[in-house]
Amino acid sequence: MPPTPLAPPPLQRWARLCIAVAAVVAVFGTALSTGGPDLRQAVSNLGLCAAAIAAAAACLVRAATVRGRSRAGWALIGLGVLSWGLGQGYGIYLYAFLGYQPLPSPADVGYLGMVALAPAGLLVLPVASQGMANRARTVLDGLMVAASLMLIAWIFVVDPLIVAGSDSALALVVSLAYPLGDVVLVTIVVYMLALQRRRGHDFAPLALVGAGSVAFAVSDIAYAYLQLIDAYTTGGAIDVGWFAGFCLILLAAGRPAPGLAGTATPHGSGQPYGVLLPYVAVLAALVTSVFWRTGHNSAFVTYSCSTLILLMVGRQVLTLLENRGLTRGLEARVADRTAELYASEQRFHALVQHSSDVVTVVGTDSEVLYQSESVQRVFGYPARALTGRRLTNVIEAEQAAHLADALRSVSGTPYASTVLEVTLRHRDRRERQAEITITNLLTDPNVGGLVLNTRDISERKELQEQLVHEAYHDGLTQLANRALFRERVAEALEHRGDDDVTVLFLDLDGFKEVNDSLGHLAGDKLLVQVAARLRDAVRDGDTVARFGGDEFAVLIRSEQGAGDAEGVARRIVDALHEPFPIDQRELHVRGSIGLASSADLGAGAGDGQADAAEQLMRNADLAMYRAKNTGGSGFAVYDPQMLAGLVERLELEADLRLALTRGELKVHYQPTIDMADSRVVGFEALVRWQHPVRGMISPMAFIPLAEATGLIVPLGRWVLTEACRQAMEWARQSGQPPVKMAVNVSVRQFDRSDLAAVVREVLTETGMPADKLCLEMTESVLMTDTEENLAQLVSLKALGVTLAIDDFGTGYSSLAYLRRFPVDTLKIDRSFVERLGEQTDDAALAGTIVQLGQSLGMSTVAEGIEEYGQLAALRAMGCTFAQGFYFSRPVPAGEAGRLLLEGAGVSPAAISG
Repeated sequence: MPPTPLAPPPLQRWARLCIAVAAVVAVFGTALSTGGPDLRQAVSNLGLCAAAIAAAAACLVRAATVRGRSRAGWALIGLGVLSWGLGQGYGIYLYAFLGYQPLPSPADVGYLGMVALAPAGLLVLPVASQGMANRARTVLDGLMVAASLMLIAWIFVVDPLIVAGSDSALALVVSLAYPLGDVVLVTIVVYMLALQRRRGHDFAPLALVGAGSVAFAVSDIAYAYLQLIDAYTTGGAIDVGWFAGFCLILLAAGRPAPGLAGTATPHGSGQPYGVLLPYVAVLAALVTSVFWRTGHNSAFVTYSCSTLILLMVGRQVLTLLENRGLTRGLEARVADRTAELYASEQRFHALVQHSSDVVTVVGTDSEVLYQSESVQRVFGYPARALTGRRLTNVIEAEQAAHLADALRSVSGTPYASTVLEVTLRHRDRRERQAEITITNLLTDPNVGGLVLNTRDISERKELQEQLVHEAYHDGLTQLANRALFRERVAEALEHRGDDDVTVLFLDLDGFKEVNDSLGHLAGDKLLVQVAARLRDAVRDGDTVARFGGDEFAVLIRSEQGAGDAEGVARRIVDALHEPFPIDQRELHVRGSIGLASSADLGAGAGDGQADAAEQLMRNADLAMYRAKNTGGSGFAVYDPQMLAGLVERLELEADLRLALTRGELKVHYQPTIDMADSRVVGFEALVRWQHPVRGMISPMAFIPLAEATGLIVPLGRWVLTEACRQAMEWARQSGQPPVKMAVNVSVRQFDRSDLAAVVREVLTETGMPADKLCLEMTESVLMTDTEENLAQLVSLKALGVTLAIDDFGTGYSSLAYLRRFPVDTLKIDRSFVERLGEQTDDAALAGTIVQLGQSLGMSTVAEGIEEYGQLAALRAMGCTFAQGFYFSRPVPAGEAGRLLLEGAGVSPAAISG
């Protein structure tokens, strides 16, 4: 880094200017003291003229660089100095042509111009505002300085001039104007210096101007005195005073400062020296008058001395009054501060006494030195009952040991602190949890002990325990939740030793129907009763948990091979067989239970107990689904093949998600035959999956998976779009209107509110007439969310499409539902068609469905016709349409198109596939 300069560049330049000016003054003085008369006269006249003009130029330049009153002040000072320089120049002219300078002359106008302009400039300079007392004191100081200087001038100059007389009255006036003007100038300088020092400002520029003015005044008075005794010659020593005065004014103007007032500079706290200046002037005047009065007497001197005495008395009286005011102000401030300290002490005392914290000061031996009154409000004990006793003797032994250890841990280090929690007993014998903060203030003279801030945290502890309980328990049944159950399983696995750890996973059968039919309040009451029966069915020490919804779990620890888990599972199943009384109803639900044992955990159990716990819970979940798939109301034990089935299911789900984008899904079409003339009047669109590895996958394998995962929604839209597009393609090829196209719609699609909008978009996109599209749904649509599904069906019907109920007769739909819903077609399930022609009830049921459709104005479609006898029986019943392998299997679009183009009749031999 470059070295830091010792002073800023402006001050460096000004320092160099000071050196140069000092050298010039020295040269000027040397020339006047060593040169001949002519040289001294020439050097004096020209030097004084040049110095005055240079000082005037510096002041005017300074005026141009500042603003406001500073600019006016510097300009007046510069004009005053310039006026003196012009007078000097004219005086040189008179000496050159007349050989002398008469008194008075035009040169005196220039000299006296400085006496008028320079004081005005000093008074114009800005000063800080003052109060009335300071303003009066400043005026008195100025009057004291003026009277003192006037007395000195009178003794040395004025009185001798008056006694000596003059050639004319004007000459006398001009002669008196010089010393009197100098008195005014010096008075104003002293006044400004005292004012600036009193205000704490940097007064260097003003001091330089004052020094120059004083040097100038001294030379003027000396000049007047030498003129009286006829001893003045040009180029004498007094000319150096004028020259030095102008040089000092030049330096003041060149000093780098924002103005004569300068920038506020901090000073010491002592009395400023400027206050003493008036007294110095008075002392000088009195000393002069004392020495001068020896052998002389003058009324002016007497009056001047009396005036000075009166001014000093007034100044002292004003000082006394000011000091009295200051004393009163100081006393008031002391009183206010004392009151404030007292109020602060009382406020602190009140805060300590009424604080929720109990403040106790004890010694190193735990003796109570101070006890706040708040201890009675918090713990029931009066403060006086504890003061002077050892705190470790008051509380119970175990807690006292903890407290003693904490006191010892901080007693050796000043201002050390520690926090501990202890159990303290209230005076009413209730246990309270307390937090104590101990701070070592033994070295503090105001305390001298160990400070204990004790806070009752019982409510906070209870809240924490409540929050922990809520975080680990089910809010409805108060059973353990999944998080706590998982921790318990992991802990049991970690400490199982030779024991067996078994997880039972329970899912209620039929709970959704209770929620849908009776509402969630009834469902919650049912869950609470199920939780109670589970608690009664398990053993002591077993953990029962609710995972959410109707899912429960039980953790069982038992000896290997004891069979305790199966026993608990049987008791749970038996307990659930009993009806549940809910709102004056008896509800029946069953439970499917899966069991998984730690003995089945293999190498895939993970690296830690948490992973093993997750796998054990997953195995129980898989076993539960096995129990549910076998009919429910029972239990199943985990088998490793279940995991393989789950993995296969996950892989199949992943492949199904990609099947649409890869083009692996195809639509096959099974014709619908008119019973009257055996014509092909439509097709049913059925999706098929040609897997690149597994080959053709049955719809029974992937449609339920699509339903469970929600993939049925995009899959259903794709089938709908493809079927409508194909129908329009066949219409273009045959030149005939498009045939009826039936498309299955899933319950999951009905759950979406945009089903009608999706159908409308597909019809618009493909150009398919709405009356040529038949949407088929199962009876479950009529049974779930009845009002919502009715609104969906009404919206679809408004589009103009045909609605059909597929697999009719296998569900539980009632006649009332059929009347409410806008259904056009009933499709008889194949299970009724299979045994037609035999003496069974199925023939009667099929006939009933046909008659029901006829009575409601609905057409009927028989599915699964494989034999002629079935066809004949259905035709005799009056069934409208037929489908089945007897006519054709579901075939690809190309083969279905050929069936359609072959025309009117379709014989089994011609179109069997």
